[in-house]
Amino acid sequence: MSATKLVKRHELIVMLEHWGIAISGIVLLMSGIFQLPSAARYKITAIPGFWWSGEFFFTLKLHYIASVVFVGLVLFHLVYHLLLQERAMIPQSGDVSESVKVLKTFITNQPEPPFGKYLPEQRLAYVAIAIPVLMLVISGLIKTWKNIYTPDMDRTLLLWATWVHNVGFILFFMAFLGHLAALLIKPNRPMLRGMLTGKVTREYAEHRHPLWVNEIEKKEA
Repeated sequence: MSATKLVKRHELIVMLEHWGIAISGIVLLMSGIFQLPSAARYKITAIPGFWWSGEFFFTLKLHYIASVVFVGLVLFHLVYHLLLQERAMIPQSGDVSESVKVLKTFITNQPEPPFGKYLPEQRLAYVAIAIPVLMLVISGLIKTWKNIYTPDMDRTLLLWATWVHNVGFILFFMAFLGHLAALLIKPNRPMLRGMLTGKVTREYAEHRHPLWVNEIEKKEA
């Protein structure tokens, strides 16, 4: 029996960057919620290992630590991919209509149009996550500056920063759930392997990303 042929999809640095942002983002979501009096109210503190969820100053410090990792990795992501001039994840004209076509194929079992390394819905999802991330980072920096350096910050600015942070939190949480939900769709499941191992099967790549496979073959020729 021949071994399954694999295609390299992601570099190690990209996987570390992705999972670092994901894990620190989850910690930020949890620690942000636990700064409200919700943990004790809903008996989360009674769950083994979650005693800390009801400790305000502990969750605040955890929030700050996670935010340093999160912001650092977001900045690294921007600088790294700008330096490499990688624009494959930036939305393109027609991505919305192409995404609708892809969704229809899940119902009709019709073949998908040929795509490159990233599907149109992946590029749209990238923006859907990037917008709340920027909202959280900018508003979070303002709130942190207020807490550390300017306790008498203009109330209007602080109010706006708080609202932007809260809305950004909701949007980020929704985008995060949507990101996970997309993996429940059978044709998308091989993408998880790509982000865990950096490789996908050649069969999958040729089926959903034939234009990307063509680019790889041209480079290897």
